[in-house]
Amino acid sequence: MWGQPKEALLGSLQRLRAFWSENGLLTLSVLSVVTGCLVGFLLRLLELSHLEKQYFSFPGELLMRMLKMLILPLITSSLMSGLATMDSQICGKMGLLTITYYLWTTFMAVTTGIVLVIIIHPGAAAQKEEHLVGKVVLSSADALLDLIRNMFPSNLVEASFQQYRSVLVPVVKSPGIPKKASSSFSFIYLVPDPGNPEIQRPVLLEITPSPEMIYEALPGSNNEMNVLGIVLFSATVGLLLGKMGERGAPLVNVCQCLNEAVMKIVAMATWYFPFGIVFLIAGKILEMENPALTGKKLGLYAMTVVTGLAIHALCFLPLLFLLLTRKNPFPFIRGILQALLIALATSSSSATLPITLRCLLENNRIDKRIVRFILPVGATINMDGTALYEAVAAIFIAQVNEYDLDLGQLITI
Repeated sequence: MWGQPKEALLGSLQRLRAFWSENGLLTLSVLSVVTGCLVGFLLRLLELSHLEKQYFSFPGELLMRMLKMLILPLITSSLMSGLATMDSQICGKMGLLTITYYLWTTFMAVTTGIVLVIIIHPGAAAQKEEHLVGKVVLSSADALLDLIRNMFPSNLVEASFQQYRSVLVPVVKSPGIPKKASSSFSFIYLVPDPGNPEIQRPVLLEITPSPEMIYEALPGSNNEMNVLGIVLFSATVGLLLGKMGERGAPLVNVCQCLNEAVMKIVAMATWYFPFGIVFLIAGKILEMENPALTGKKLGLYAMTVVTGLAIHALCFLPLLFLLLTRKNPFPFIRGILQALLIALATSSSSATLPITLRCLLENNRIDKRIVRFILPVGATINMDGTALYEAVAAIFIAQVNEYDLDLGQLITI
């Protein structure tokens, strides 16, 4: 009498256990994103101080530091071990296909953004600021030269925490004035406080350079990892190790062991991610100054960017996957959904790299040699979302300032 209910209960428990083993971490990650959003908006009502926000965001900060800690050993070990075990002709063909795919998807993303920003025209609804502070940016030529310089770092140890970036310094054209001037002049003076005139509060006055100045690009640095230089160096060493044969085998074995050890660390740290995501997303929401005011000024612009990202991610990329592989793209997307959630929380392609590598190897069963080559390169140069966002931003700024762009300028963008 009790046999059939008992067997049904055991069967249900086994199915539940199988579902949890396959989807438990993914389910927790989805719940963490939702919980983080709710907690963040609820805590905004308490008007926490800056120090309280910093303490609250500490578990999320640990998640970011944990992910960034794994980037350097993961990139070097995966590229060296992956390329050393592949034939050079296969590497060349795969590299050509990879770069072609990355350029094509980036072009699709930019085109999508330009079409949407022209159709929606978010600049017409945005409020133009009365007082704008001009910011001088690098020219395209200087930015390209910086990119090439970062491909060949002068110091590999420095490249692990710093990258090259040109700094613009104003140069005065007027005669009788020293050639180089500082970027701005700062003065501190005291003014009465509006609430209590007896109290004097310091105010920083910053005088920007005059339009008479021209700017010169000088060598500088940025406190971010030079991933591009590390990727190029690791790929070169990996290719040479493959050609060295038995002499390079010991170093290849070291790289493979290091890669396996890092992946085991990723597997252990993965269970901390749902907890860290809650505080990471909630902390970012707490840091927002005024969501209502920002939404009023930039709501249509943000909707344009999000719509473009959704079209690119849910339509164009799955369609391209279907055309190239003749397979259903959505099971593949489901396999990397956890990496997508981590990317949403961290806003960093490099920080998401360990999770993406694990998802492709364990969930989607992709050849580890291909994954070790494609992912580090893609995390460095394949920025579809950034490309779409920057194209929309450039045209949006032109629309706000009522500047009409012709076809040639749109093609330039």
